[in-house]
Amino acid sequence: MAQENAAFSPGPEEPPRRRGRQRYVEKDGRCNVQQGNVRETYRYLTDLFTTLVDLQWRLSLLFFVLAYALTWLFFGAIWWLIAYGRGDLEHLEDTAWTPCVNNLNGFVAAFLFSIETETTIGYGHRVITDQCPEGIVLLLLQAIGSMVNAFMVGCMFVKISQPNKRAATLVFSSHAVVSLRDGRLCLMFRVGDLRSSHIVEASIRAKLIRSRQTLEGEFIPLHQTDLSVGFDTGDDRLFLVSPLVISHEIDAASPFWEASRRALERDDFEIVVILEGMVEATGMTCQARSSYLVDEVLWGHRFTSVLTLEDGFYEVDYASFHETFEVPTPSCSARELAEAAARLDAHLYWSIPSRLDEKVEEEGAGEGAGGEAGDDKEQNGCLPPPENESKV
Repeated sequence: MAQENAAFSPGPEEPPRRRGRQRYVEKDGRCNVQQGNVRETYRYLTDLFTTLVDLQWRLSLLFFVLAYALTWLFFGAIWWLIAYGRGDLEHLEDTAWTPCVNNLNGFVAAFLFSIETETTIGYGHRVITDQCPEGIVLLLLQAIGSMVNAFMVGCMFVKISQPNKRAATLVFSSHAVVSLRDGRLCLMFRVGDLRSSHIVEASIRAKLIRSRQTLEGEFIPLHQTDLSVGFDTGDDRLFLVSPLVISHEIDAASPFWEASRRALERDDFEIVVILEGMVEATGMTCQARSSYLVDEVLWGHRFTSVLTLEDGFYEVDYASFHETFEVPTPSCSARELAEAAARLDAHLYWSIPSRLDEKVEEEGAGEGAGGEAGDDKEQNGCLPPPENESKV
């Protein structure tokens, strides 16, 4: 028994090594990629609405103010030119003269009339007359030009209600862990939602970002591989009311199938996790992202429970959301663990004594097989999952 505990012990912790890997996705979900040498910049103008929404807030506010101010100045200048061209400014004191716009006595008055027209304020002091056909045409054009108001207000509304702001209240654990779950090695991380309004139709995905070289010698610097987190079984569809631990079982289809603890520490990769869902309050799709580097994957750890039952309700303690604790975990790879389990199952099957055998032959066969299995386990430095012991 002491030998089993020693084999399951994670061993002394090695000091973390500094790695120079550049993140592909930051911990806050921001993609660390910049577009360079984009020559076809006109494509941004073909989707002007999205371009304005994607701008930073200070630039968006600048465009918002300029759009209104320049429009008012433009039409105000035209109103002044009409009044100047018709001679209205020269007959200000002539009561018999019918101007294009009553009480328009200069550029400032024309600018104010432009604001009143476009914003439909209508103070009643400056009024267009029916003796000015060019003014009537300009009034129609300015009324149609009020579509600028709808465009800019729409941009600001979409920018304020962007679903990525909702993603700020979706949290991921600071570390991922590798430990046994139901006798199998699993890579796990935790997700949670800080708001009381839930994410509807939430789903989770995970990507392994690692450089690889093809058989033809092609080098792929950021090759993406899917990590199964329950797509086949539907476990990737989350009911995210309380924090959940997402598990990737390291099986034969996993890229970590042959990765032991030491091999994992020497590896260089990044795990990107993506949580998607619909915001319950607005119905807009939301996506939250995070990533884990090699140094942020803890072998032989498990997450601390954050859910407790109180008087009539469940309480989530987010102070322990990122906490983990060590658990006995074999340091071998999942493949070696499965092979050790298979050898033990085969040994247990063939070592079942027959009632017709003699007791001496039974004990001799049992000792010989047990010693061979023990040597095999010690040689691999890996023990089978505890579930096999319970079968005995």
